[in-house]
Amino acid sequence: MTPKEVLDLAKKNEVKIVDIKFTDLLGTWQHFSVPTSELEESLFEDGLGFDGSSIRGWQAINNSDMIVIPDPTTAMMDPFMHVPTLSLICNISDPITKEKYSKDPRNVAQKAEAYLKSTGLGDTGYFGPEAEFFVFDDVRYQNDSNQAFYAVDSEEGIWNSGNSGRDEEPNLGYKPRHKEGYFPTSPTDSLQDIRSEMLLTMEEVGIEMECHHHEVATAGQCEIDMRFAPLVKCADNLMWYKYIVKNVAKRHGKTATFMPKPLFGDNGTGMHVHQSIWKGGKPLFAGDGYSGFSEMGLHYIGGILKHARAICAFTAPTTNSYKRLVPGFEAPVNLAYSSRNRSAAVRIPMPKQKDWKFVFPILLQTGIWLLQLCSWLDWMVLKTKLILANRWIRIYTQWVEKNLLISRLFQVHWMNRWRHLSQIMILCSKEMSLLRTLLIRGLITSVRMKWTSYVYVHTLMNSTCITMFKI
Repeated sequence: MTPKEVLDLAKKNEVKIVDIKFTDLLGTWQHFSVPTSELEESLFEDGLGFDGSSIRGWQAINNSDMIVIPDPTTAMMDPFMHVPTLSLICNISDPITKEKYSKDPRNVAQKAEAYLKSTGLGDTGYFGPEAEFFVFDDVRYQNDSNQAFYAVDSEEGIWNSGNSGRDEEPNLGYKPRHKEGYFPTSPTDSLQDIRSEMLLTMEEVGIEMECHHHEVATAGQCEIDMRFAPLVKCADNLMWYKYIVKNVAKRHGKTATFMPKPLFGDNGTGMHVHQSIWKGGKPLFAGDGYSGFSEMGLHYIGGILKHARAICAFTAPTTNSYKRLVPGFEAPVNLAYSSRNRSAAVRIPMPKQKDWKFVFPILLQTGIWLLQLCSWLDWMVLKTKLILANRWIRIYTQWVEKNLLISRLFQVHWMNRWRHLSQIMILCSKEMSLLRTLLIRGLITSVRMKWTSYVYVHTLMNSTCITMFKI
């Protein structure tokens, strides 16, 4: 959509107010509104000024002036305002130099998309978040000099099974027990119509949706899934998603929260994010490796695991995040990847196209993406280094020949260990002495061997080296 088309859209819908939205450093939508008299084509170049020092983590008070520049492609009628209101998502820029603001999450995401193309590794990165949330009927909290508490309540909550509900006389039951909220029909699932309204409202603002359902926890835990999209588009969609969920809930006299762990003793709320990199219309993570993954896809996952501690600054930024990350509640508590294990930090699902899930607003997705690209580029350099390490592998082969006797190599248990030797070598590329420890402790267990056994070991190690160091 061009600026002129935005003006035509506003005229067609008799817009009275233009709402200017942008994302702050912590991922919250901020906004202010102007009358339609301000909506001119020049607005999309000159922008509007605002106080950057009043936004968390942005400008100092002595250098506070900033401008918002609307993105015409994001123009959409706000579905909740009684007064006809046109919504525009904006980028942040310096008012003097017009340079894009480095702390604007949307700008960071745009730079990440440009970086991917510049590497030549791929031309598009797709993201598909699965955001979960709770819909409560009552939320109270207070922190004073004489008391501190919080309390949440839901008509669905199992703790209300013996009470007379506020709007329920008599109590009809149908309270899902802890961990039994996954997929029951109405009347146990009391939020079907509300979720449907949320989903249809998301479609009204241009988001392609896939499904919705009640989630595992009691007390109104829900999930609505939207289809994957390129990074910036997906981030814009997710901001609309949260805005719509909260406003639809409020319209029904309820409140929605994306808080990770509002309830003790039941599943918390997470957000799987499907990710994939494509080039020329083809998914680059699809291959013939583990779970149908390519070498590039596996190293992309490796980047996640390597940088997991840093990523937690975005994926788990509060103390409440870690109340969720405990065993027994389907949370990703294991720093590993798996094709089916829901407790792994990275899970490879069984989708229509090969992608993967990681259990995480704009800065978060961008940060993870950049870390994975760096990991892949580092691997290309590492391959060169491993060629030099080949001679150390040969030294250890000779060491085995001269000093150790090997047996039981034809048992399945030991055969499987040797098949995975190439992976062990990659992991130990900087500390090849660890290979010697592995050989002593695990693979070499006896003082007897036959010459045929040794020939098998020697041949297998040579083929492993060839596989490792082939470029």
